[in-house]
Amino acid sequence: MRKFRHEFKYFSPEMVLSAIEQRIGALLYLDKNTGAAGEYSIRSIYFDDIYDTCFLENENGTDPREKFRIRIYNCSKERITLELKQKVNGMCLKTSCPVPLKTLEQIMAGQIPDFTAQTPYLLKKLISQMHFRALRPVVIVAYERVPFVYPDGNVRVTFDRNLRSSSNIEDFFNPQAAFRSVLPVGTNMMEVKFDEFLPDFINEACQTSLLQWTSFSKFYLCRKFDIHGMA
Repeated sequence: MRKFRHEFKYFSPEMVLSAIEQRIGALLYLDKNTGAAGEYSIRSIYFDDIYDTCFLENENGTDPREKFRIRIYNCSKERITLELKQKVNGMCLKTSCPVPLKTLEQIMAGQIPDFTAQTPYLLKKLISQMHFRALRPVVIVAYERVPFVYPDGNVRVTFDRNLRSSSNIEDFFNPQAAFRSVLPVGTNMMEVKFDEFLPDFINEACQTSLLQWTSFSKFYLCRKFDIHGMA
């Protein structure tokens, strides 16, 4: 069953973001995947075609739209996930499947992998679009995340810091890779995601006049540097 979710993204000065994080931390549960550090590092390879269709659809607010990404955590090769994010009527749907390391290494090397009958459907779809749309990896998006969850409404509130990007796809697993910062100094992001409803006490805990709502994705913000350069 396909499950669409609400997703809201906000820019915030770090001082304000830290205050909201303390409020949310007193009300919600820290995601169990964070471990002792209380956070984890995320890196994603995003794909686009030769016409920069995914970038332009985000810039123009096209609905429906979709984009592929391959994601890892803490620069580890143990868990590699292909995700397809779709936006329909303002709501988001994410589907995913595992990716073999060998397949990812072929993609990072500029090759188009083969697939078999046992290949997950989502990975087949990506490979097919690499053939027929010239879809290719275009940017690495990286940041550190502190995630909180709440079961009622399937709520997820995340605090994302140090958003940065790189065009060097071959450095995807390199912990020492060089990245460029994307947001102004002292500005970070909060995301609020939920299914049918957002409990009032969580909504109230997130309220402040200094939050700035944005419709643009991290992919768009990072890709913009490649296409337009720094403003």
